[in-house]
Amino acid sequence: MNKQYKEKGLEVLGFPSNDYGGQEPGTNEDIKAFCQVNYGVTFDMFDKIHTKGPQQAPLYTKLTSESEPPGDVKWNFEKFLINRKGEIVARFATAVKPEAPELVGKIETELAS
Repeated sequence: MNKQYKEKGLEVLGFPSNDYGGQEPGTNEDIKAFCQVNYGVTFDMFDKIHTKGPQQAPLYTKLTSESEPPGDVKWNFEKFLINRKGEIVARFATAVKPEAPELVGKIETELAS
């Protein structure tokens, strides 16, 4: 996804979190290396943050309160699409894969506008 649409303006950002079953116990460097080696990740990976609970990062407070449907992230790999104006235009559950037609279609629509 990042490679395919980067030249058109898509920026994919990864925010690891250990809030879901302890899936991200490693250091930031360990997580980044794992994602690069096992998944070929080329997008920016940020430091591990809390996406829910009392220590929720301000980014996720905004994402989860201003997106449809509102509410906490239920599991890792949830996706939020933000347009060029900084507005949240879509939210996709964990089960929606990056190559899913509904996600790709929404990305293409936003990049075309």
